[in-house]
Parts: sequence; C-alpha cells; structure tokens
Amino acid sequence: MKIILTSFEEFEVVGTVEDGAQAAAFCEAYAPDVALLDVRMPNMNGVEAARLIAANTKTKPLILTTFDDEEYILEAIKAGARGYLLKNNDPERIRDAIKSVHNKHDVLQDVVLDKIKAQLAQGAAPSQQAPAAAPSVKPGEAIDRSLFTERELDIMAQIARGLSNKEISRKLFISEGTTANYITSILNKTGLEHRTQIAIYYLTGEARVPEEE
Repeated sequence: MKIILTSFEEFEVVGTVEDGAQAAAFCEAYAPDVALLDVRMPNMNGVEAARLIAANTKTKPLILTTFDDEEYILEAIKAGARGYLLKNNDPERIRDAIKSVHNKHDVLQDVVLDKIKAQLAQGAAPSQQAPAAAPSVKPGEAIDRSLFTERELDIMAQIARGLSNKEISRKLFISEGTTANYITSILNKTGLEHRTQIAIYYLTGEARVPEEE
C-alpha cells in the first residue's frame, strides 16, 4: 500500500505502523492528515484505533479493509471513521477516497452502504427488537421531520443514498455551495459532526453524538 500511495504525487506517506495502538500513538505524535486503518490488527483493532484518533487528534481515520461485515462497518462509523473502503478497489479509487476524506467529505462505497441498509432492515439485536407485528420503519420515518425543511429532508435522503455534494447538487438542481449550506444547517440542528452520521441518523433516527471528554 505504501508503494501504491507514493506513486501518486499528491501524497506523502509519513509513516507505517504494525497495529492499532501504534497507529493511534503515531497520529497523536505527528498529526498526519489521514490515517488508513485496517479492521483487524494486532493489539488494538482498527475500530478502536479510529475512536482514539478521532477523539484525540485532527487526523481523519479511513478504514481500508477486506472485511465488509455489517458489524465492523457500523462500529467504525460510530467510532468516528470518515470512510469505509474495501481493498479490492482500484488504486485510483483509493486515491480519490483519501482525497475526499482529506477535504472533509465522507466515503461509503455502494457495497458498504448496501450492507448498512440490509443490517438496519433486519432490525436491532433480539433484546432491542420491536414486537414481530410492528411494521418496519422506512428511511426518514424515524426522525423528527418537523425539525427540517423539505429541502433539508431531500438532502438527508440523498446523503443516505451515498451521493456526494456534487451529485446531490445535480440531482436537486442547486449549487454545491447551497448543498453545503443545507448540510451545515442539518449538522447544527442535529448536533452531528459529519455526513456519515447524517446518513445513519436518517436511516435509524438515532443521533450518535460523541461523548464529551
């Protein structure tokens, strides 16, 4: 991976480590812009490393792994990962994902987003499931829609589908700046921090706000 990344002129690989604990320590010491983390690593897994990095540094964690288990994906997002990408992508796709995360966008490729939707459709753990006769909740129905304008709801729906700001702007016939302004408004109203959390909020109705130190 280091060889691949150094082949792109826009990147500088400032360090490589052997496990999640070293990754968290490296980010605290050197503050790289983006940290690529695998899910399964010795001593500390990538999810916990992402949690520490997101909480203690300005580095943006990006999961790059072969594991597309729904549990890993949801836990990584809740931990503060700004993206979840599979290693079977072309180098150019990985490059674009790193650049997107660096530019404060979140990255969930289609297969990952589909996994999240499938997991949510199956319901929560048995102890948390509603009665079997209860109807399933469709995306956007679990949130307090009265808090948002119709346009904001449209924006949230498109984010939950995995669309970028540019794609949303084209679909809704508005400028990228206007899209960004709507997203800022949504973040302010919900107390969320980034687009991935907006997607989860829209799909589940749950606003996951990191605990204050």
